[in-house]
This record gives sequence, structure tokens and C-alpha cells, in this order.
Amino acid sequence: MAKIQMKTPLVEMDGDEMTRILWQMIKDKLILPFVDLKTEYYDLGLKHRDETDDQVTVDSANATLKYGVAVKCATITPNAQRVEEYNLKQMWKSPNGTIRAILDGTVFREPVLVKGVSPCVTNWKKPIVVARHAYGDVYKNTEYAVKGPGKAEIVFTDENGMETRQTILEFKGSGIMQGLHNTDASITSFAHSCFRYALDQKKDLWFSTKDTISKTYDHRFKDIFADLYENQYKEAFEKAGIEYFYTLIDDAVARVIRSEGGMIWALKNYDGDVMSDMIATAFGSLAMMTSVLVSPGGQYEYEAAHGTVTRHYYRHLKGEETSTNSVATIFAWSGALRKRGELDQLPELCAFADKLEKATIDTIEGGKMTKDLVNLYQGEATALNSEQFLDAIAEKLA
Repeated sequence: MAKIQMKTPLVEMDGDEMTRILWQMIKDKLILPFVDLKTEYYDLGLKHRDETDDQVTVDSANATLKYGVAVKCATITPNAQRVEEYNLKQMWKSPNGTIRAILDGTVFREPVLVKGVSPCVTNWKKPIVVARHAYGDVYKNTEYAVKGPGKAEIVFTDENGMETRQTILEFKGSGIMQGLHNTDASITSFAHSCFRYALDQKKDLWFSTKDTISKTYDHRFKDIFADLYENQYKEAFEKAGIEYFYTLIDDAVARVIRSEGGMIWALKNYDGDVMSDMIATAFGSLAMMTSVLVSPGGQYEYEAAHGTVTRHYYRHLKGEETSTNSVATIFAWSGALRKRGELDQLPELCAFADKLEKATIDTIEGGKMTKDLVNLYQGEATALNSEQFLDAIAEKLA
């Protein structure tokens, strides 16, 4: 069978640990036999990021701006233990945070629903999409360890050299502090993305922050969303029969739990990170959550919403069998291939992406799955190891 030809390369961002192992297996078993794959490859494994002083991460993001579509493997964001383990030059920032800062835009995360795997929240009938702001906050923070007594201040110097100072705290002893920021431009593009996506998907849009406590920072998000809705999107929403509303994040959590799902839930960067993990796990497995970063310039970066599955990787290194769920990583590849096909007008590539996703879901619904899903599956299920699961999907696909 002739392989499907591509016109423009994908930007391929390789990653770390168990997901890096699965990454190559997915390519070998599910993509390369059917597609003449063209990619511009960047190794975002932690060792290579350290060797390049993290320049490779910046280069991969800039390549995404150039080519328009990227697919990314899960990567390590190092902590102190990782710095020692990998003998790093420094504690590098989150690669996702770096990429998102360059691309801006919004991350949309949605669970993959499979018949036979019911959500933990029994009244959830429809997928809940988490729209996560992709810039700033804790992911671009500045931190400082306070060694002893002293005054901590926020200092802003305007373009004319005028300083404004605000005291954070008079420290009586040691402690810690951090500075967060965001920009009106990024918040505005986040809001536009959410409103447009809601109209495209014909789904209600909820937005939540904690403006009662953060009366300047979070309130700015709330005001920008409200202004755009009233002046640009209200009429379109009413015509589409969908709703936009704002509520405090603690109220939103309660509403989400009581709902039947089916909405888009827009959240700030860290809130979206945490809540998307909660939504994914409650729907079945964190490994079943898809993620796409959509930038204002029309660039797309697809990835799994989960991490590098460290525990399985250490078992893999010992030669032990693993049963690692690769669904979200498969869907990252299928999403990127489909978008590449749409942009390059290659219907056969789009069709292949659809078939890859259907083969994956049909394999699980046919009772073959990784161990994390077996206890959740309502029916007879066979637990497969990491490679056997991919082989079963490959058989369906063929």
C-alpha cells in the first residue's frame, strides 16, 4: 500500500522517560507504516535541553510559528531532585511554559470518552473541555528565597523612569516570595480564543477566577472577558443558543460536579493545569486527556495532558514489564496530522487521523486495554502491556 504523502513537515518535539519510549513505538507501529512522515525534529529531553542551555525549547517554539503545527511528547520540568539526578547546570523552567510564552494562545483539554468506562461523577454525560490560559502566572514567575529580616517590595519603573513601590511584607525572619505577571494583550487573546471556540463547538462557556481575593490581578481577567462578551460576542452567543457566565472558582467547582458536563470551562494557567487533571481522572484516566495549544496567529501544538510516567520508566529501565496508557499521546499525533492535513488540503491525511483514533477507541471498547482502565471498564477486559496495546491498535488500523 502506498504511503500517504505529506507536503509540509510537522514540528516534532521529543520528550522524556516512559513517554519518550512510547513516542517511538507509536511512530514505528501506528504512523510510519501508513504515512511518509515529514517532521522537523527537536529533542526536548532533559539532558539535551541542559546541553543547549534550553535553546532547543525556544527553537522548537519558533519552528512552530514557522510551520504552523507541532506535536509534543511529555517533558520533565526539573525540581531540586531532578537537578541532582541529571546533574543539570540549573533548574530549568517548564518547557511547556517557555513554548506557551512564545506561542501565546489557549490550551484546550478534552477527555477521550470510551463506552464501558464511566466517569466517577455519575451525572457527567458529556465531555468537559478545560480552556487553560497558556501564558504567565506561576509558569513565568520570579522567585526569591529570603534569608532573614527585611522589607520585600514590588517596584515598577515606567518608561519615563518614574518608580512606584508597594510593600509586600516586612519579613521578621527567613521566608520565600515570588512575583507573577500577565499582560492585557495575552488575556485578551485568551478570551477571544475561548469565545470563538465556544461558538465553533456550540457549547456554553464558563469562566472562573478568585477576584474577591485578588481584586486587581484576577479582576483584570474578569473585566476583559466581560467587556469582550458584551461588546463583541453577546449577540452571537444568543443567536447560537449558548451561554457565557462568570463565577468564582470555588463556586464553579461545585457547579461542575453537579452538572452533566458539556461545557467549556475557561481557567487561568495554573487553575487549568490542576482542574484538567481532575477532570481527566474523573472521566477515567489522566492518560485519556487530549491537549491542543491554539495561538492567536493560527499555530497549533498538540500534546498529551499528562507527564512522563516516571514510575513506569524506572520499571522499564530494570527490564520489568509496564502497562502504560498511550491514548493521549496517540491522540496528540492524530490531532497534529489532522490539522496538517486540513491546512495543506490533504483529505487522505485527515482520514488517516480519524481512522487512527477510531482504531484506538475500538480496541478499548473491544476489551483490550492497559491496566489503568481494566478496573474502570464495565465488561470483560484484557490487560495488555504497553507494547501489546499498541500492537492491538495497529492490528485494528491495518
